[in-house]
Order: sequence, then C-alpha cells, then structure tokens
Amino acid sequence: MTPTVRPTVGSLVVDLVVAPTREGLLVGDPAAAAVADAPNQEPRPAGGEADAECVPWPAVADWVADQERSASGTGPRWVWPDTAAISPRLLAAGVRVGRCHDLRLCHAILQLAAPDPWPAPPWLTAAPAQPSTPSLLDDLTPVTHPAWEEVVAEHARQVTAVAASAEPGRLRLLLAAESAGALIAAEMHADGLPWDRERHDEILTAALGPRPQHGLRPQRLERLAAQIRDLLHAPGLNPDSQAALLKALRNAGLDLQSTAKWELAGIAHPVVGPLLEYKALARLLSANGWAWLDTWVEPGAHGRSGRFRTDYVPGGVVTGRWATSGGGALQIPRAIRAAVVADPGWVLVVADAAQVEPRALAGMASDLALAGAGQDGDLYAGLVATGVVETRERAKVGMLSALYGGTAGEAGAILPRLRRAYPRATTLVDRAAEIGAGGGTVRTWLGRTSPPPGPAWQQVQGRAGEVDADGTDERRARSQARDRGRFTRNFVVQGTAAEWALCWMAETRRRLRDLDPVPGLGRPHLVFFLHDEIVVHTPQALSDQVAQIVQESATVAGRLLFGGFPLSFPLHVATVRAYADADKDSPGPAGDAAASPAL
Repeated sequence: MTPTVRPTVGSLVVDLVVAPTREGLLVGDPAAAAVADAPNQEPRPAGGEADAECVPWPAVADWVADQERSASGTGPRWVWPDTAAISPRLLAAGVRVGRCHDLRLCHAILQLAAPDPWPAPPWLTAAPAQPSTPSLLDDLTPVTHPAWEEVVAEHARQVTAVAASAEPGRLRLLLAAESAGALIAAEMHADGLPWDRERHDEILTAALGPRPQHGLRPQRLERLAAQIRDLLHAPGLNPDSQAALLKALRNAGLDLQSTAKWELAGIAHPVVGPLLEYKALARLLSANGWAWLDTWVEPGAHGRSGRFRTDYVPGGVVTGRWATSGGGALQIPRAIRAAVVADPGWVLVVADAAQVEPRALAGMASDLALAGAGQDGDLYAGLVATGVVETRERAKVGMLSALYGGTAGEAGAILPRLRRAYPRATTLVDRAAEIGAGGGTVRTWLGRTSPPPGPAWQQVQGRAGEVDADGTDERRARSQARDRGRFTRNFVVQGTAAEWALCWMAETRRRLRDLDPVPGLGRPHLVFFLHDEIVVHTPQALSDQVAQIVQESATVAGRLLFGGFPLSFPLHVATVRAYADADKDSPGPAGDAAASPAL
C-alpha cells in the first residue's frame, strides 16, 4: 500500500490520517480532510475505499516503520484519534513515530479555546480503543472504533478552528507540543524507569527493619508505636488511626486541632519527636514500601535493572501539567531515589530547570527587568542583587505570592516592592486574577484556556446580588471570587511553564532520535518527567552529548515560545549512575542553540 502523502502548507501539518479498526489501521489521503481556501468552496467529502486503505495489524508496524524511513525531512505527521490507543501497539513492535496529531488531546484544548467550539464525538470521550499495554485478549475485547470518515471530519473541524483563532501560530504550536507529549508519555511507559529492586529493599530495611509478615508493622515502626503509647499513657492506641491519635493527644493535655506535621512541630512534648518520625516512616511504607515494590517494579533481566512503569496522563491537570494514573511517579521521595539506577554501561542525565514559572511570567509580560534578574542563573538571587529584597528567602516568598495570590504576613510587605520593580509582570497576573474573580476565562501564552466557572459558582455570585441577600451571602460570594481569582492568576503562569516544558521535552526527544545508537546498547531515551525536571537514560559513551542536548533544547524551547526576547532558562544538569546522586542545589548556565522546531 502506498497512499499519497500530500502535506497541506499553512495548516497543521497533515500527512496521514489514521483510524484504528479491529483489522488494522485505516490510512487515507489527508487531502480529504483539508478545507479549501477558495471562497464558497465546500470541503471535499471523505469516505469509501477511494479515500482510505486498511493495513492489517500484523503488517502495521513494518508499514509505519517504512513510512518513517522513507519520508524526507522530519517525516510524516500521523493524525489519529488517540495516541494512547495506537502507540503502545507500535512500541511493542519496536516502532517509534516522529510526530503525530492527537485528536483527543487537541479537541480538549480547542473545546475551550476555539471561537466556535463543538461537542466531542463519542469516540473521543470513550475509553481508548486499545488498552495501554496490548495483550492476548485484545481481539476478544469489544471496542467501538470510529469510521475513517469521522476521524477525517474531526480533523477538518480542528484545522478550521485553529485557522479561525486569534493566534493560530501559537495554537498550532500548543497542539503540536501536546501531541508530542502524548508520544513521549507512551514511550516512557514502554521503556520504564530503571529501578534496582535489591537496593530499594535495602533502603526499606535500613529505615524500617526487615520486611515483616503481611499485616504486621516493621520493627522500627512497632518500637515507635510502643514509645508513643507509653508517652501518651494510651496502651491500646493505634497511631495509624488519626481520630484515635488526636483523642489520645488531647487526653494528654495537648490543645491540637489535627495531627498535621506543622501543628505538631509547634508543641513542646516528648511525644512529638517519635510521633513525627513514626508518621514519616509510615508514609514511606505506605507510598513506596514492599507492597508498592511488588506491584509497580518489574524484575530486571539479562543483567539490567528492573523497570518502574506508570501511565502518564498528558494534560491531566487543567493548566496542562501532567498527572499519572498509578504508582505515584510524580512523587518519588528522595529517600527512594537511590533505587533508580542506570543499567550497566548506561548513566542517567538528570536536568532540572530553575524557577520556570517566574521566567515564563517575565516572557509573557515582556518584563525586561524581571528577565534580567534571572539572566545569570538564580532569579531569586538576582532580585536580591538588584536591591528589591534583602534575602533570597524573602525574594522567593514574594515571587510565589505574586504567582499564587498570597497577601498575608511577610508576603503582604514584599508584594508592593515587586509591583514597583516589575510592574509589567505583576500587572499581568493581577489582571488575570481580576478576570477570574469576575467569572471570566484567561489563556496561557500559547492559548490553553481556563475552564469557565460552574453553575454552583454562578449561583453563589447571583445570590449575592439579589435584593434579600444578607452579609453571609455577600461574604461567601467575595471569598469564592477571590479563590477563582487566585486560580486564574496562577493558571496563566503555570500553564505557560507547562508549555515550555513540553517544548523542552519534544526538542530533547527529537535530538535524541538523531543520535546514532551505541552498538549492543541502543539510543538514549527519556525515562522520567516531573514538571520542570527530566531524566534521560543514555549509554555512558553518549552522556556528554546528551547533557549538551538537554541544555540546548531548553534554550530552543524558550525561543519557540518567546522569540528573541532575552530570557534564559538555566538548568542544573548532572550525569549520575543513581538518581539520588544528582545535586540540584545550584543551577548552571543554559546552553545556546539555534531554534529548529520539529514538534
């Protein structure tokens, strides 16, 4: 099969439209999806064998790989309903595509951002057509697949919506980055994070004692529990029961409203030390203990480390940040990171970006003064150097307050200084807060739109304006409006920072794909992502090149979003055998590279 590849210049790069079926991939000429530019000309309808041919599943991987190899330039962009439904099948066969357009993720963005939104087709809101990990039961699982004509029609609507938007160039970049993120998420799940099960067990044993029988506490936790009971004179106390623990603390004369760490730390009583230690170790046991290890980490094979695999959820947070659907990959505690160990002959390149959100704010607002404060590395130290605040800690408190809307305590004293020093940046977030408090929506730099307030919010605001409204109604409405203002204030900044991170990852991935594999080992690949931090698993022989790539890609991502505006995104980059060995205390200078986007 050799369908005609006919990219459409000036729109989303349309190469091959794909619809999954039980038999295989239905692939067709994308010209059927393009809306004609000529006035009064209707889009050409799609459908029938003339528009698409089916590649049977057994032959799909070879055919896709052949298209990737034979294409010139950056290769085809695969337009398909859901990366999570198709990519795992290709990855299982050893095939990785360069680019795609994920209709499901892109529709979620356009549904809020498009001038004329349309409801998502049922096949975009249903469960993925295939499970994230293909199995022998795939052919027995009844699923509903969209017709190729429906996929073509949805893509045509998306192309039209982007063209009609106020900033089509930015929105195209956002959709490309979001789709690239979907490919990266699927690949990181397939590759897994290298994990040394024996070292993990050693960490747990050193902290908790030997692994206990099922249902029993480890030795150290049991000793601490006994100590807590003695100090509180509560022989039957179960420290894991928050209600029972709070009651025992109050019976001991402690005036507490909760058992939270911050509240306990302010109490002068001998039970506080062992209780805080117990809570920390109990958290370790529940979040990353032996049960977690057995559930989430596969044993190693052929001399390599095991693998921790989680299902990343691109765009899982309304701001565009990622989430996970299992395993807590976004919360790997430092105590456990020593178990993340590269395979023999490999290393981990850990790159951590410094203060991405205030830098993104400087770029959005074109605030030269704020951008200049971070030009040499640590933005908070830059605020101190320019005399805005006296200490780095106060600079951090003030900047985070500006981003998140805090005005109490020390933040209230620092914010006026920031407003005088950086009026463009602070005005931008203040305006976003005003819009949100009034019930409006705001947008990130590339065009992700905040969700509108729901009916309950509108009802509370409406009630406050009625003739018989009392003080309680008015206070509730004002409080709710302030909360929404704080949300929209941070939405524009956190969402733009997430866009920068997507572009950073996508450019890193593109450049890693261009490296020649090391014989007997393979090619470097991304294995972990956490908001402003990435980890690349690479053959040691390529580690210097990989470190340079992640540095240069950070600069490219900044240029993709903000053009020639003088804005730096410094990274701390460490090449280590174990994740815990990456020192992230001092950011280093970012590299420099010419922008060459291929998202």
